[in-house]
Amino acid sequence: MDPCHFVRILVGNLAVKFPSTQSSSSCYCKIKLKNFPHQVASIPQQDIETNSCSSQKPLAACFSLSKSQIDNMVSKWGSSYKVSIEVYAGGSGSGSTCGLSSGKLLGKVSVPLDLRGAESRPCVAHNGWVTIGKNGSSLQLCLTVRTERDPRFVFQFGGEPECSPQVFQVQGNVKQAVFTCKFGFRNTSDRNLGSRSSLSESKAPRKWLPSLKTDKDQPSKERKGWSITIHNLTGSPVAMASMVTPFVPSPGSDRVTKSNPGAWLILRPGCGTWKPWGRLEAWREPSFTDAIGYRFDLFHDDITTAASVTSTVASSTINTKLGGKFTMDMTTSLSTPSISPQSSGDFGSGSRSGSRPGSGSGSDFGFSPQNQFRGGFVMSSTVEGTGKCSKPEVEVGVHHVTCTEDAAAFVALAAAMDLSMDACRSFNQKLRKELRQQQTQNFVV
Repeated sequence: MDPCHFVRILVGNLAVKFPSTQSSSSCYCKIKLKNFPHQVASIPQQDIETNSCSSQKPLAACFSLSKSQIDNMVSKWGSSYKVSIEVYAGGSGSGSTCGLSSGKLLGKVSVPLDLRGAESRPCVAHNGWVTIGKNGSSLQLCLTVRTERDPRFVFQFGGEPECSPQVFQVQGNVKQAVFTCKFGFRNTSDRNLGSRSSLSESKAPRKWLPSLKTDKDQPSKERKGWSITIHNLTGSPVAMASMVTPFVPSPGSDRVTKSNPGAWLILRPGCGTWKPWGRLEAWREPSFTDAIGYRFDLFHDDITTAASVTSTVASSTINTKLGGKFTMDMTTSLSTPSISPQSSGDFGSGSRSGSRPGSGSGSDFGFSPQNQFRGGFVMSSTVEGTGKCSKPEVEVGVHHVTCTEDAAAFVALAAAMDLSMDACRSFNQKLRKELRQQQTQNFVV
Protein backbone atom coordinates (compact mmCIF):
# COMPACT_ATOMS: atom_id res chain seq x y z
CA MET A 1 0.00 0.00 0.00
CA ASP A 2 1.01 3.61 -0.47
CA PRO A 3 2.29 5.64 2.49
CA CYS A 4 0.05 8.03 4.41
CA HIS A 5 0.17 11.78 3.93
CA PHE A 6 1.66 13.84 6.74
CA VAL A 7 2.70 17.48 6.94
CA ARG A 8 5.34 18.87 9.27
CA ILE A 9 5.39 22.44 10.55
CA LEU A 10 8.93 23.52 11.42
CA VAL A 11 9.76 26.61 13.46
CA GLY A 12 13.30 27.81 14.08
CA ASN A 13 16.07 30.29 13.30
CA LEU A 14 15.02 32.27 16.38
CA ALA A 15 16.70 35.46 17.62
CA VAL A 16 15.59 38.71 19.31
CA LYS A 17 16.84 42.28 19.02
CA PHE A 18 16.02 44.74 21.80
CA PRO A 19 15.86 48.51 21.39
CA SER A 20 19.00 50.25 22.61
CA THR A 21 17.12 51.41 25.73
CA GLN A 22 15.96 47.92 26.66
CA SER A 23 17.65 44.60 27.35
CA SER A 24 16.94 41.30 29.03
CA SER A 25 19.26 38.71 30.54
CA SER A 26 17.47 35.76 28.92
CA CYS A 27 14.49 35.07 26.69
CA TYR A 28 12.39 32.08 25.76
CA CYS A 29 9.27 31.51 23.69
CA LYS A 30 6.18 29.35 23.70
CA ILE A 31 5.33 28.02 20.25
CA LYS A 32 1.64 27.20 19.98
CA LEU A 33 -0.53 25.36 17.48
CA LYS A 34 -4.22 24.70 18.00
CA ASN A 35 -5.00 21.21 19.36
CA PHE A 36 -1.32 20.52 20.10
CA PRO A 37 0.68 20.89 23.33
CA HIS A 38 2.81 24.03 23.18
CA GLN A 39 6.57 23.73 22.84
CA VAL A 40 9.20 25.85 24.57
CA ALA A 41 12.54 27.09 23.19
CA SER A 42 15.22 29.51 24.32
CA ILE A 43 15.97 32.54 22.12
CA PRO A 44 19.44 34.06 21.69
CA GLN A 45 19.86 37.82 21.57
CA GLN A 46 21.50 39.67 18.69
CA ASP A 47 23.12 43.06 18.49
CA ILE A 48 20.80 45.86 17.38
CA GLU A 49 23.04 46.56 14.36
CA THR A 50 22.94 42.95 13.13
CA ASN A 51 20.40 42.33 10.39
CA SER A 52 21.03 38.69 9.54
CA CYS A 53 19.85 35.65 11.50
CA SER A 54 21.87 32.53 12.20
CA SER A 55 23.17 30.79 9.08
CA GLN A 56 22.65 27.43 10.83
CA LYS A 57 18.90 27.98 11.23
CA PRO A 58 18.56 25.77 14.34
CA LEU A 59 15.22 24.04 14.87
CA ALA A 60 13.07 25.20 17.82
CA ALA A 61 9.81 23.26 17.38
CA CYS A 62 8.20 20.70 15.10
CA PHE A 63 4.54 19.68 14.73
CA SER A 64 3.32 16.73 12.63
CA LEU A 65 -0.20 16.57 11.18
CA SER A 66 -1.82 13.52 9.60
CA LYS A 67 -4.18 13.73 6.62
CA SER A 68 -7.25 13.51 8.88
CA GLN A 69 -5.90 16.25 11.15
CA ILE A 70 -5.22 18.49 8.16
CA ASP A 71 -8.75 17.97 6.85
CA ASN A 72 -10.17 18.77 10.28
CA MET A 73 -8.07 21.92 10.72
CA VAL A 74 -8.89 23.25 7.26
CA SER A 75 -12.63 22.61 7.68
CA LYS A 76 -12.69 24.40 11.04
CA TRP A 77 -10.29 27.31 10.54
CA GLY A 78 -9.36 27.43 6.86
CA SER A 79 -6.70 30.06 6.16
CA SER A 80 -6.96 31.35 9.72
CA TYR A 81 -5.06 28.33 11.03
CA LYS A 82 -1.86 29.78 12.43
CA VAL A 83 1.20 29.00 14.50
CA SER A 84 1.85 31.57 17.23
CA ILE A 85 5.07 32.46 19.01
CA GLU A 86 4.97 34.21 22.39
CA VAL A 87 8.24 35.73 23.60
CA TYR A 88 9.01 36.02 27.32
CA ALA A 89 11.83 37.62 29.32
CA GLY A 90 13.35 35.79 32.27
CA GLY A 91 12.76 32.23 33.42
CA SER A 92 12.79 29.22 31.16
CA GLY A 93 9.11 28.48 30.52
CA SER A 94 9.49 25.05 32.08
CA GLY A 95 7.38 25.72 35.14
CA SER A 96 5.60 28.21 37.33
CA THR A 97 5.72 29.50 40.86
CA CYS A 98 2.55 29.69 42.94
CA GLY A 99 0.49 29.59 39.76
CA LEU A 100 2.27 32.60 38.22
CA SER A 101 4.16 32.58 34.95
CA SER A 102 7.92 32.32 35.31
CA GLY A 103 8.54 35.04 32.69
CA LYS A 104 7.19 38.38 31.47
CA LEU A 105 5.41 38.45 28.10
CA LEU A 106 7.26 40.80 25.75
CA GLY A 107 5.25 40.25 22.59
CA LYS A 108 3.85 37.69 20.19
CA VAL A 109 3.32 36.99 16.51
CA SER A 110 1.04 34.65 14.53
CA VAL A 111 1.97 33.16 11.15
CA PRO A 112 -0.80 31.85 8.81
CA LEU A 113 -0.25 28.36 7.39
CA ASP A 114 -1.21 26.92 4.00
CA LEU A 115 -1.78 23.29 4.97
CA ARG A 116 -3.29 22.29 1.64
CA GLY A 117 -0.33 23.65 -0.26
CA ALA A 118 2.06 21.88 2.09
CA GLU A 119 0.59 18.51 1.06
CA SER A 120 2.21 18.88 -2.35
CA ARG A 121 5.26 21.12 -1.91
CA PRO A 122 7.50 22.71 0.73
CA CYS A 123 6.40 26.20 1.66
CA VAL A 124 8.14 28.94 3.65
CA ALA A 125 5.39 30.75 5.57
CA HIS A 126 7.76 33.31 7.08
CA ASN A 127 11.48 34.00 7.05
CA GLY A 128 13.09 37.06 8.62
CA TRP A 129 12.56 39.77 11.21
CA VAL A 130 9.20 40.96 12.51
CA THR A 131 8.38 43.61 15.12
CA ILE A 132 6.53 42.10 18.08
CA GLY A 133 6.98 44.66 20.87
CA LYS A 134 4.01 45.69 23.02
CA ASN A 135 2.92 49.31 23.54
CA GLY A 136 4.97 50.69 20.69
CA SER A 137 8.18 48.86 21.57
CA SER A 138 10.49 48.08 18.64
CA LEU A 139 11.44 44.64 19.92
CA GLN A 140 12.13 42.39 16.93
CA LEU A 141 12.00 38.64 16.50
CA CYS A 142 13.73 36.68 13.76
CA LEU A 143 12.09 33.39 12.86
CA THR A 144 11.56 30.93 10.05
CA VAL A 145 8.35 28.92 9.68
CA ARG A 146 8.26 26.21 7.04
CA THR A 147 5.78 23.49 6.11
CA GLU A 148 6.66 20.35 4.19
CA ARG A 149 5.13 17.05 3.21
CA ASP A 150 6.41 14.06 5.14
CA PRO A 151 4.89 10.77 3.89
CA ARG A 152 5.06 7.89 6.35
CA PHE A 153 4.24 4.22 6.50
CA VAL A 154 1.81 3.51 9.33
CA PHE A 155 1.56 0.19 11.14
CA GLN A 156 -0.95 -0.85 13.78
CA PHE A 157 -0.60 -3.76 16.21
CA GLY A 158 -3.77 -5.84 16.26
CA GLY A 159 -3.38 -6.41 20.00
CA GLU A 160 -0.95 -6.02 22.85
CA PRO A 161 2.56 -7.19 21.86
CA GLU A 162 2.71 -9.85 24.60
CA CYS A 163 -0.37 -11.49 23.05
CA SER A 164 1.50 -12.22 19.77
CA PRO A 165 -0.80 -10.18 17.51
CA GLN A 166 -0.78 -9.49 13.80
CA VAL A 167 0.56 -6.15 12.62
CA PHE A 168 -1.33 -4.25 9.94
CA GLN A 169 -0.24 -1.59 7.51
CA VAL A 170 -2.78 1.24 7.56
CA GLN A 171 -3.70 3.62 4.77
CA GLY A 172 -6.75 5.73 5.56
CA ASN A 173 -9.56 3.31 6.45
CA VAL A 174 -7.82 0.36 4.81
CA LYS A 175 -5.84 -2.19 6.83
CA GLN A 176 -3.68 -4.97 5.44
CA ALA A 177 -1.84 -7.61 7.49
CA VAL A 178 1.90 -7.45 6.84
CA PHE A 179 3.56 -9.06 9.89
CA THR A 180 2.89 -11.48 12.72
CA CYS A 181 4.46 -11.26 16.17
CA LYS A 182 5.58 -14.10 18.39
CA PHE A 183 6.18 -13.25 22.04
CA GLY A 184 8.00 -15.72 24.24
CA PHE A 185 10.74 -16.27 26.79
CA ARG A 186 14.32 -16.76 25.71
CA ASN A 187 16.47 -19.24 27.58
CA THR A 188 18.70 -16.87 29.56
CA SER A 189 21.52 -19.41 29.58
CA ASP A 190 21.95 -18.69 25.86
CA ARG A 191 24.99 -16.44 25.80
CA ASN A 192 25.23 -16.13 22.02
CA LEU A 193 22.27 -13.87 21.28
CA GLY A 194 23.22 -10.90 19.21
CA SER A 195 26.53 -12.22 17.98
CA ARG A 196 27.25 -12.23 14.28
CA SER A 197 27.37 -16.01 14.16
CA SER A 198 24.57 -18.08 12.70
CA LEU A 199 21.67 -18.75 15.00
CA SER A 200 22.55 -22.42 14.83
CA GLU A 201 26.19 -21.86 15.71
CA SER A 202 27.77 -21.39 19.10
CA LYS A 203 30.44 -18.72 19.31
CA ALA A 204 31.57 -16.25 21.94
CA PRO A 205 29.45 -13.08 22.11
CA ARG A 206 30.66 -9.70 20.91
CA LYS A 207 32.46 -7.68 23.56
CA TRP A 208 29.69 -5.06 23.72
CA LEU A 209 27.10 -7.63 24.79
CA PRO A 210 26.43 -8.01 28.52
CA SER A 211 27.15 -11.42 29.95
CA LEU A 212 24.03 -13.14 31.20
CA LYS A 213 23.97 -14.83 34.58
CA THR A 214 22.64 -18.34 34.98
CA ASP A 215 19.27 -18.78 36.60
CA LYS A 216 20.74 -19.79 39.95
CA ASP A 217 22.85 -16.60 40.03
CA GLN A 218 19.87 -14.30 39.39
CA PRO A 219 18.07 -12.51 42.20
CA SER A 220 14.53 -13.62 42.90
CA LYS A 221 12.96 -10.34 41.81
CA GLU A 222 13.61 -9.81 38.12
CA ARG A 223 12.01 -9.67 34.71
CA LYS A 224 14.17 -11.43 32.18
CA GLY A 225 14.27 -13.29 28.91
CA TRP A 226 11.37 -11.57 27.17
CA SER A 227 11.60 -11.74 23.41
CA ILE A 228 9.40 -10.87 20.45
CA THR A 229 10.04 -11.93 16.86
CA ILE A 230 8.49 -10.26 13.82
CA HIS A 231 7.67 -12.60 10.93
CA ASN A 232 6.58 -11.75 7.42
CA LEU A 233 3.49 -13.39 5.98
CA THR A 234 5.49 -16.34 4.68
CA GLY A 235 6.58 -17.12 8.23
CA SER A 236 10.20 -16.00 7.88
CA PRO A 237 11.66 -13.99 10.80
CA VAL A 238 12.52 -10.47 9.67
CA ALA A 239 13.32 -8.73 13.00
CA MET A 240 13.59 -9.51 16.68
CA ALA A 241 13.68 -7.67 20.01
CA SER A 242 15.21 -9.57 22.89
CA MET A 243 15.73 -8.55 26.50
CA VAL A 244 19.47 -8.98 27.10
CA THR A 245 19.77 -7.16 30.42
CA PRO A 246 17.12 -8.15 33.00
CA PHE A 247 14.91 -5.50 34.55
CA VAL A 248 15.68 -5.69 38.28
CA PRO A 249 14.86 -3.34 41.17
CA SER A 250 17.62 -1.28 42.70
CA PRO A 251 18.70 -2.40 46.19
CA GLY A 252 16.16 -1.45 48.84
CA SER A 253 13.43 -0.47 46.37
CA ASP A 254 10.85 -1.90 43.98
CA ARG A 255 11.93 0.23 41.03
CA VAL A 256 14.21 -0.17 38.02
CA THR A 257 16.51 2.85 38.15
CA LYS A 258 18.63 4.70 35.61
CA SER A 259 21.81 3.50 37.32
CA ASN A 260 20.87 -0.09 36.45
CA PRO A 261 18.46 -0.06 33.48
CA GLY A 262 17.03 -3.03 31.67
CA ALA A 263 17.97 -3.38 28.01
CA TRP A 264 16.82 -4.89 24.72
CA LEU A 265 18.70 -5.71 21.56
CA ILE A 266 16.91 -5.06 18.27
CA LEU A 267 18.22 -7.51 15.67
CA ARG A 268 17.87 -7.95 11.92
CA PRO A 269 18.59 -10.99 9.74
CA GLY A 270 21.26 -10.88 7.08
CA CYS A 271 23.48 -13.42 5.32
CA GLY A 272 22.43 -16.24 7.62
CA THR A 273 23.00 -14.33 10.85
CA TRP A 274 21.21 -12.09 13.31
CA LYS A 275 22.86 -8.68 13.16
CA PRO A 276 22.53 -6.16 16.00
CA TRP A 277 20.79 -3.00 14.84
CA GLY A 278 20.05 -1.10 18.03
CA ARG A 279 19.92 -1.23 21.82
CA LEU A 280 17.03 0.13 23.88
CA GLU A 281 17.50 0.88 27.58
CA ALA A 282 14.61 1.75 29.89
CA TRP A 283 14.21 2.62 33.56
CA ARG A 284 11.84 4.26 36.01
CA GLU A 285 12.44 7.96 36.66
CA PRO A 286 12.38 9.23 40.28
CA SER A 287 8.98 8.79 41.93
CA PHE A 288 7.97 12.45 41.78
CA THR A 289 8.18 12.48 37.95
CA ASP A 290 6.04 9.35 37.39
CA ALA A 291 7.72 8.59 34.07
CA ILE A 292 9.69 5.95 32.20
CA GLY A 293 13.05 7.06 30.84
CA TYR A 294 14.54 5.53 27.72
CA ARG A 295 17.54 5.72 25.43
CA PHE A 296 17.97 4.12 22.02
CA ASP A 297 21.45 3.56 20.61
CA LEU A 298 22.12 2.60 17.00
CA PHE A 299 24.95 0.17 16.29
CA HIS A 300 27.41 0.82 13.52
CA ASP A 301 30.73 -0.71 12.56
CA ASP A 302 33.93 1.23 13.01
CA ILE A 303 36.01 0.09 10.04
CA THR A 304 39.19 1.42 11.63
CA THR A 305 38.88 -0.85 14.67
CA ALA A 306 36.62 -3.65 13.37
CA ALA A 307 34.44 -3.11 16.44
CA SER A 308 30.81 -2.23 16.99
CA VAL A 309 30.14 1.18 18.47
CA THR A 310 26.92 3.03 19.16
CA SER A 311 25.38 6.44 18.67
CA THR A 312 22.44 7.65 20.75
CA VAL A 313 19.61 8.66 18.42
CA ALA A 314 16.69 8.95 20.87
CA SER A 315 16.45 9.76 24.56
CA SER A 316 13.44 11.06 26.50
CA THR A 317 10.70 10.12 28.99
CA ILE A 318 7.09 8.86 28.78
CA ASN A 319 4.47 9.50 31.47
CA THR A 320 3.43 6.19 33.03
CA LYS A 321 -0.19 7.28 33.62
CA LEU A 322 -0.91 9.26 30.47
CA GLY A 323 1.32 7.38 28.05
CA GLY A 324 2.89 9.18 25.12
CA LYS A 325 5.11 8.57 22.10
CA PHE A 326 8.52 7.10 21.54
CA THR A 327 10.00 9.40 18.90
CA MET A 328 13.11 9.37 16.76
CA ASP A 329 13.67 12.55 14.75
CA MET A 330 17.02 13.61 13.28
CA THR A 331 15.89 17.12 12.26
CA THR A 332 18.29 19.66 13.74
CA SER A 333 17.98 22.70 11.51
CA LEU A 334 15.90 24.48 8.88
CA SER A 335 18.80 24.97 6.49
CA THR A 336 17.46 22.49 3.94
CA PRO A 337 14.22 20.54 3.52
CA SER A 338 14.16 16.94 4.68
CA ILE A 339 15.40 14.43 2.13
CA SER A 340 12.69 13.46 -0.31
CA PRO A 341 11.81 9.77 -0.51
CA GLN A 342 13.15 7.81 -3.45
CA SER A 343 9.69 6.46 -4.14
CA SER A 344 6.23 6.55 -2.69
CA GLY A 345 5.34 2.96 -3.43
CA ASP A 346 4.85 -0.11 -1.29
CA PHE A 347 7.66 -0.58 1.22
CA GLY A 348 7.72 -4.28 0.33
CA SER A 349 8.26 -3.75 -3.40
CA GLY A 350 12.05 -3.31 -3.25
CA SER A 351 14.45 -5.93 -4.46
CA ARG A 352 15.35 -6.85 -0.89
CA SER A 353 11.81 -7.18 0.43
CA GLY A 354 10.83 -10.38 2.11
CA SER A 355 14.38 -11.70 2.16
CA ARG A 356 14.98 -14.65 4.44
CA PRO A 357 17.86 -15.11 6.85
CA GLY A 358 20.57 -16.92 4.93
CA SER A 359 19.10 -16.14 1.51
CA GLY A 360 22.02 -13.88 0.64
CA SER A 361 19.71 -10.96 -0.12
CA GLY A 362 19.13 -9.78 3.41
CA SER A 363 19.50 -6.27 4.73
CA ASP A 364 23.27 -6.07 4.57
CA PHE A 365 23.52 -2.32 5.04
CA GLY A 366 25.85 0.13 6.76
CA PHE A 367 25.08 0.53 10.45
CA SER A 368 25.95 4.21 10.80
CA PRO A 369 23.17 6.67 11.68
CA GLN A 370 24.51 8.92 8.95
CA ASN A 371 23.81 6.18 6.39
CA GLN A 372 20.48 4.96 7.65
CA PHE A 373 19.03 8.03 9.37
CA ARG A 374 19.89 10.71 6.88
CA GLY A 375 17.79 13.43 8.46
CA GLY A 376 14.22 14.39 9.19
CA PHE A 377 11.56 12.36 10.93
CA VAL A 378 12.54 8.71 11.43
CA MET A 379 9.79 7.03 13.46
CA SER A 380 7.32 7.29 16.33
CA SER A 381 5.23 4.75 18.20
CA THR A 382 2.39 5.24 20.66
CA VAL A 383 2.64 3.99 24.24
CA GLU A 384 -0.42 3.74 26.46
CA GLY A 385 -0.48 4.57 30.15
CA THR A 386 -0.91 2.15 33.04
CA GLY A 387 -4.08 0.06 32.94
CA LYS A 388 -4.92 0.81 29.29
CA CYS A 389 -4.95 -1.69 26.44
CA SER A 390 -1.91 -0.91 24.32
CA LYS A 391 -1.98 -1.52 20.57
CA PRO A 392 1.02 0.49 19.37
CA GLU A 393 0.67 2.58 16.24
CA VAL A 394 3.99 2.99 14.45
CA GLU A 395 4.84 5.73 11.95
CA VAL A 396 8.01 5.40 9.87
CA GLY A 397 9.36 8.00 7.44
CA VAL A 398 9.24 6.72 3.87
CA HIS A 399 12.89 7.48 3.14
CA HIS A 400 13.96 5.20 6.00
CA VAL A 401 12.24 2.11 4.54
CA THR A 402 13.64 0.34 1.49
CA CYS A 403 12.65 -3.25 2.28
CA THR A 404 10.51 -5.39 4.56
CA GLU A 405 13.32 -5.82 7.10
CA ASP A 406 13.63 -2.04 7.51
CA ALA A 407 9.97 -1.74 8.48
CA ALA A 408 10.10 -4.84 10.69
CA ALA A 409 13.03 -3.46 12.71
CA PHE A 410 11.01 -0.37 13.62
CA VAL A 411 8.02 -2.54 14.53
CA ALA A 412 10.23 -4.66 16.80
CA LEU A 413 11.59 -1.51 18.44
CA ALA A 414 8.03 -0.26 19.05
CA ALA A 415 7.13 -3.59 20.68
CA ALA A 416 10.21 -3.42 22.93
CA MET A 417 9.31 0.10 24.06
CA ASP A 418 5.74 -0.93 24.82
CA LEU A 419 6.86 -3.99 26.77
CA SER A 420 9.35 -1.85 28.69
CA MET A 421 6.43 -0.01 30.27
CA ASP A 422 5.44 -3.31 31.90
CA ALA A 423 9.02 -4.34 32.67
CA CYS A 424 9.53 -1.05 34.55
CA ARG A 425 6.42 -1.40 36.70
CA SER A 426 6.94 -1.55 40.44
CA PHE A 427 7.96 -5.02 41.57
CA ASN A 428 5.23 -5.00 44.20
CA GLN A 429 2.72 -5.16 41.32
CA LYS A 430 1.80 -8.41 39.62
CA LEU A 431 2.14 -8.60 35.83
CA ARG A 432 -0.44 -10.21 33.56
CA LYS A 433 -0.04 -13.93 32.97
CA GLU A 434 1.42 -13.53 29.46
CA LEU A 435 4.41 -11.74 30.99
CA ARG A 436 5.06 -14.19 33.81
CA GLN A 437 7.64 -16.75 32.73
CA GLN A 438 6.83 -20.42 33.17
CA GLN A 439 9.63 -22.86 33.87
CA THR A 440 8.73 -24.98 30.83
CA GLN A 441 8.40 -22.06 28.44
CA ASN A 442 11.27 -21.12 26.15
CA PHE A 443 11.46 -18.82 23.17
CA VAL A 444 12.04 -20.27 19.73
CA VAL A 445 12.50 -18.10 16.63
